[in-house]
Amino acid sequence: MTRALIIGANRGIGLELCRQLAGRGDRVFAACRRSSAELEVVPGIEIREGVDVTAPETVKALADKLGDGALDLLVIVAGILKRVDLDGFDAAVVREQFEVNALGALSTAVTLLPCLEPGGKIGLLTSRMGSIGDNTSGGSYGYRMSKAALNIAGRSLALDLRPRGIAVAILHPGWVQTEMTHGSGNIDAATSAAGLIERLDELTMESSGTFLHQSGEQLPW
Repeated sequence: MTRALIIGANRGIGLELCRQLAGRGDRVFAACRRSSAELEVVPGIEIREGVDVTAPETVKALADKLGDGALDLLVIVAGILKRVDLDGFDAAVVREQFEVNALGALSTAVTLLPCLEPGGKIGLLTSRMGSIGDNTSGGSYGYRMSKAALNIAGRSLALDLRPRGIAVAILHPGWVQTEMTHGSGNIDAATSAAGLIERLDELTMESSGTFLHQSGEQLPW
């Protein structure tokens, strides 16, 4: 039985990851700032509210409650998307996305490292919008820049954690129909979560640090 912690579990992809992992018999800790009615009815999960990736003290409190070696899998889903283009450019909105999507995710992973058993796994939910090689449309400065930063953080984590036997997956969930995308997208959260779980299950030290689509396609940096 895998012991999994999902950060950003109250809706969308995080919620669906909780459903599917718990549904197959894993022990699931569902962490979020505020719970939701949908999360409350998922059977067999343990909800941890008040966890905010931009408030390090809340993540530290969670780590202390879980204890050393309590987890086999950590998946950080929490993130925000706020469109910033050249017209009406707002540096504060760009900075906010860095704080959540990049620095918040990285600091959360670092704080929770003692909770991971040697041989454990970390999944970072990023986006192909953070790919420089795949950027053919421009715009979305804050989201693209913050996800590119998360990608390089994930790659560095993979290298630094190799001696501890902890593997890192850098995962694009696809274009998913969620509240974040206002319902647009070409797959639903259940399909995305199923692919993400498959990628995490097959993650090894050899594939650690790879930037992958939930479908298994390797993405360009």
